[in-house]
Amino acid sequence: MINSKQRAYLKSLANKMEPIFQIGKAGASPETVSAINEALQARELIKGTVLNNCPYDIKEVANIISERAHCEIVQIIGKKIILFRQNKKKPIIDINSVL
Repeated sequence: MINSKQRAYLKSLANKMEPIFQIGKAGASPETVSAINEALQARELIKGTVLNNCPYDIKEVANIISERAHCEIVQIIGKKIILFRQNKKKPIIDINSVL
């Protein structure tokens, strides 16, 4: 679980990022979650977009993905989702230094 200062730090890092995944009419399909898992493993912090043709509300999609991919929702803003999962073996982003 990340605290508010860590969340603010992650938001500042994600501010400069471009979305790397899109969720459309398939919603949070197993293939989408698998791709998000791989991206989280490689990058730890990712940003994605929920398209207008997605049958679910953005908060529902974010909760489903965070549950299935075992990650934290950093922020939901507009149609964008920012997700974080720290790599246990080799962390890229050190959020423990932000207290």
